[in-house]
Amino acid sequence: MALPISGERILAHGIGGAKDLPIPLELAIAGAVAALVISFTVLAIAWRKPRYDSATTGRPAPAWLDRLTSSLPWRAWWRVFGMLALLYAGWAAVAGQDTLVNPFLGVFYVLVWVGIVPFSVLFGPVWKAISPARTINLLLAKASGSDPSLGMYTYPARLGYWPAAIGLFAFVWLELVFPNSTEVGPVRLWCAAYLGIMLIGGALFGNTFYEHADPFEVYSTMTSKLSIWGERDGRLLIRSPLANLDSLVIKPGLVGVVAVLFGSTAFDSFKDSSPWVKFIQSTTISADLLNNLALLAFCVGVGVIFAVGTMTTGVGEGVRRRTLPDVFAHSVVPIIVGYIVAHYVTYFVEYGQITLTQLSDPLSRGDNLLGTADLTVNRWLSYHPTFLARLKVLAVVAGHVLGVIAAHDRAIRLLPARHQLTGQLPLLFAMVAFTVGGLYLLFAA
Repeated sequence: MALPISGERILAHGIGGAKDLPIPLELAIAGAVAALVISFTVLAIAWRKPRYDSATTGRPAPAWLDRLTSSLPWRAWWRVFGMLALLYAGWAAVAGQDTLVNPFLGVFYVLVWVGIVPFSVLFGPVWKAISPARTINLLLAKASGSDPSLGMYTYPARLGYWPAAIGLFAFVWLELVFPNSTEVGPVRLWCAAYLGIMLIGGALFGNTFYEHADPFEVYSTMTSKLSIWGERDGRLLIRSPLANLDSLVIKPGLVGVVAVLFGSTAFDSFKDSSPWVKFIQSTTISADLLNNLALLAFCVGVGVIFAVGTMTTGVGEGVRRRTLPDVFAHSVVPIIVGYIVAHYVTYFVEYGQITLTQLSDPLSRGDNLLGTADLTVNRWLSYHPTFLARLKVLAVVAGHVLGVIAAHDRAIRLLPARHQLTGQLPLLFAMVAFTVGGLYLLFAA
């Protein structure tokens, strides 16, 4: 998806192909694979006991900070902010022009979708704090004298995170393969459907529904596990990101969520690669159909590879083999964050600035309502391709190394002693495949 702004065409996610990554592909892949293998070897020798336990790790945050973040005014402020942001963006979506300079598109694709990751990693589960659906559900519950945390029914445990996985797939389908993804009308309809489903689900199942079915909240909460902010018994904690990652709640569908996020990001690079573009141009089959099938194949493929890698091992007493993909799915979170950084960093920084300028003129009338219309876009990253290349490769490699550490720590806790190392080899091979494939697509785009 390429969006023209003021006569320019900026690649949607800041991926400029080989010219953007002046590092030999073979060297990058070899270095990444070596880092994974060396990390695993060091862990096998020096890391014999589990170190991360969300039930015991972490130290209390300063008392003043805990009081602030748990206070009613603090939480109310973020609820108000989320509602004001919804109303402002909704105003642009309804009353603004159906053009690419409508800030509604930038808010939806850049500030919300891409911004979820850095904001959640820095500050915790931000979407839960500002979610307009939660706020509206709260207001309706208060007006009717009911409890917003309780619905008419109990949320089915077997559904787990699967509704969120479906919602995430619906988003990436809209963004990556829907032919009219840059038109205000279809995006506005998608948002209206999302909000309607969230409000109905909240009425039926209470806040539990948002924790499991809201694609943005599940995404934000999952990536926030790599922040330093944790919580236990209602008290704010400070702990290492990997210890925090151990607190990710294991439920059905978790592997589906990570498969959609990881697979769609890989597909986004793949669909711009020269081999795929040439294939699309040379065949008589509909390009839209092929892209739909490819997106689905990438998401399913990631899930299958990861499931095979985690299930091909011995299991200990009380551990069911079919639950292992969800049990180890937390180890993919650092990989997802690494790829998001590599894939979207230029897009977020540069298009984020453009969106801020557009927000001052939501109706495209030449207004400067927020005082940001005259901001100059800083394209420093685009002008320093070598630095950008190293940043992207480092993000991918670091994500995989942290993933290996998280998987190793959980494996030595759950797997029987005779399988604690050999049982991790299939998962290591899967991560090597992800690394090689991800870097190849990053260079090929």
